[in-house]
Amino acid sequence: MEVYLVPAGGSRYELYCEVADPSPDVDDDEARPGFVRKITARFRELLATAEREHRERQAARDARAHDAHGTSPAEPTFARRIRDRTLRWMAESIAEQRLLWHLRRCEEARFIYPQDLSERDALDTLMTQLRGDFERHRRWFVIDLVLFIASGAAMLIPGPNVLAYYFLFRFVGHFLSMRGARQGLQIVAWRPESSLALTELRQTLSLDRESREPRLRDIAARLRLEHLASFVQRIAQA
Repeated sequence: MEVYLVPAGGSRYELYCEVADPSPDVDDDEARPGFVRKITARFRELLATAEREHRERQAARDARAHDAHGTSPAEPTFARRIRDRTLRWMAESIAEQRLLWHLRRCEEARFIYPQDLSERDALDTLMTQLRGDFERHRRWFVIDLVLFIASGAAMLIPGPNVLAYYFLFRFVGHFLSMRGARQGLQIVAWRPESSLALTELRQTLSLDRESREPRLRDIAARLRLEHLASFVQRIAQA
C-alpha cells in the first residue's frame, strides 16, 4: 500500500492513496451472528449502489459536456433529488474513508512525502493525522451507534431505499475508519520516501485553478495516480 502526504495549502496536508478495490474487505464469516451478517450485507449493497450511481452521474456529465446541442434531462422529482443527494454524499464518504478502510489489513506501507519536508516532520504529520482521524471517527461511531439502535428494525427492511440505510452506512463506515486509523498508529511499519513531485505539487497551489490543472495532471501522471489532480483541486478549495 502507498500513502501520500499531499500539500493542501499553507501548513495543511491530506493523506491520499489509490487502491484498485473501492470497497473495504468487511469481515463476514459464517461464524458471526445472523444479525451481523445482515448488517454487513446491507453495507456492501450501499457501497455498490453509491459507487455505481457516482460512475453513472460522471458519465452523464461527460456526455453533456461533449454534446452542446443535447437535450436537458427532465427535472427530477423531490424524492429522486433526496436519493441522489444521499448517494452523492455516500460516494464522497467512500472516497474520504477509503484509505483508512484499507489500512485495517495493512502491516507495511510506503509513505511518500514532499521532498522539502524532513522525514521526522512528515512522520509526525502522519501520526497527527491518524490520531485526529481515530478520535473523530470514534466520536461519530458512538453517536451513530446510538442513532442506529434507536432506529431499530427499520434499518433492516429489504429494498432499494437508500435513505433507510443512512445511519447504517455511517455507523459501519466510522467503525471501519476507526479500526484503520488504529492500525496505522499501532501496527503498520511505515517506509518513508521523499518525492520531488509532491514538492512541485505544493508550488502549484499558488496558481489559479485553470493554470493549476495541466501541471497537476502532469504530476499525477508521473506519480501514476489517476485521481490525484481532482483530489487536489477539491482540497485546495476547502
